[in-house]
Amino acid sequence: AVPAEMEMLTVQIALERLGFSPGVIDGKNGESLEIAIRGFQAANDLAETGELDSETRAALDRSPPLPATRWVVIPADFANQQFFADLPKDAAEQSRFSALGYRNLMEALAERFHTTPETLIALNSPETRIGAGKTIIVPNIADVMAPRTQDAERGWDRSLAMLGVAPEQPAIDKIVVDKSSGWLRAYGADEKLIAQFPVTTGSSRDPLPLGNWKVNGVARNPDFHYNPKLFWDVSDSEDKQLLKPGPNNPVGVVWIDLSKPHYGIHGTPEPSTIGRAESHGCVMLTNWDAAKLAGMVKPGVKVVFQA
Repeated sequence: AVPAEMEMLTVQIALERLGFSPGVIDGKNGESLEIAIRGFQAANDLAETGELDSETRAALDRSPPLPATRWVVIPADFANQQFFADLPKDAAEQSRFSALGYRNLMEALAERFHTTPETLIALNSPETRIGAGKTIIVPNIADVMAPRTQDAERGWDRSLAMLGVAPEQPAIDKIVVDKSSGWLRAYGADEKLIAQFPVTTGSSRDPLPLGNWKVNGVARNPDFHYNPKLFWDVSDSEDKQLLKPGPNNPVGVVWIDLSKPHYGIHGTPEPSTIGRAESHGCVMLTNWDAAKLAGMVKPGVKVVFQA
């Protein structure tokens, strides 16, 4: 049974499966869930209250009901991947590492099922053992097709599998990021709202650059060129660093490059902070949401940053 304090788990999973990400799936009411509900309401011509009112619940109930959780067996290759237990937070120190992968299996499992280590512990128990061949309870996010050979460049096929993200995504024509609402909306042809993700957008020192931009390209599993001169909170006397790819890279697993120099839409090594932290002006999503968005865009897609 799902713990009482995680009563919204079914709603979060239903919204994510329909394209309206609540960010981290933790079963709790909160700002990210409210944002996801608003997106679903907008796509279904309902009043954007952000509340699970009767009309919204009725619209959600049109989809077949699904259990909130399921049992999975942890595959050996997933459990035995290379971990980096001593991975530091400091960029200069991270530059010494050959990759910026997960610190441990629990962190990897949490990203795979779009949740947090704390949620996995609550769904199972603190005594539950994890490892190759072990069975655990996880949020019932959608299954995805096997990785495709055409996605193998820079290990992207493996990243999609590690994040539980389908390689095929609907094509979009426009992205709108709303600073005050904390969402990114992806629109297809005829202004149809296809997907929405919660985001972190800039800070008082590095505000979101409002205006009209476009996508220049997408870097999957990018290297990160750390330049202290671009960060107001880092001393210019520090050295530039090249940080290797991985989910704990400062920009996560994806960099969607924009026509505004030095600005992009990207992932994060700290998914639970989305919407609750600040950025250096860029737009941050969870790694799994960034991976989905990367599959939707192509060069030339319009990007609108609004207040």
